Amino acid sequence: MSEILRRSWFARHALRAVLAVVLSPCLAGGLMSAQTASERGSLEIEGAAFWQLRNDARVPGDTGTMIAIDELIGQGPYPGVRFYFTYSLAEKHQLRVLVAPLSVSGDGQLETPVDFAGASFEPGGVNATYRFNSYRLTYRYRIYGGDRWRWWVGFTGKIRDAKIRLEQGGLAAEKTDLGFVPLLHVAGECQLSERWRFMADLDGLAAPQGRAFDLALKLSYDLSDNWTLAGGYRMVEGGADNDEVYTFAWLNYAVASLAYRF
Repeated sequence: MSEILRRSWFARHALRAVLAVVLSPCLAGGLMSAQTASERGSLEIEGAAFWQLRNDARVPGDTGTMIAIDELIGQGPYPGVRFYFTYSLAEKHQLRVLVAPLSVSGDGQLETPVDFAGASFEPGGVNATYRFNSYRLTYRYRIYGGDRWRWWVGFTGKIRDAKIRLEQGGLAAEKTDLGFVPLLHVAGECQLSERWRFMADLDGLAAPQGRAFDLALKLSYDLSDNWTLAGGYRMVEGGADNDEVYTFAWLNYAVASLAYRF
């Protein structure tokens, strides 16, 4: 727990320092006007390296044994990839589709007996798999478009395809979940100069049954009228707590993306 708190303190303060440097031109006056985007849509691929700062699971949620998947198979880094397709319906209206596969697995050691998904695992070697594929459709509306800033708000429908699996010898048990999650969407963009932009993007919602948050902060550079290169930070956090399953994960990403506008 102390290690998690130390890392979260460092992440918060590093993030504040980066935001202070990046956003200072946006808060100062006299910058070049933002480009007027006339494109109908864009395709973007995002590559990443991500770390598990937390990944706890218990199945069933009320009687199973708590396992720390991040400690069992390692915190990373692990490779990740995402695909975005954005299409403008009208001047201020957009649809965005996201495909974000995520799966990690590895071998670890159980220190104590574990009851998981109706199976009992003994102390010793075990293979663990964590999958959390995400498919989303977002509608968003541009509520503001000024010289430097542009802001969108909207709604996201998310399909989660999740699985947690343990294997030990000939014994295997898993918990799968395919479900729909409604999220709120907020995004902002600041024109730093003719080609440089700062972008923030959030899908998230919290309820008594659980929560889900996906926040990205990126700095982008327009290579040409059609191509944009970006890099930055992404945080994914959330989970569920009910009788069937308890699972909460906190993932931190270093990301780089390439987008084509048409």
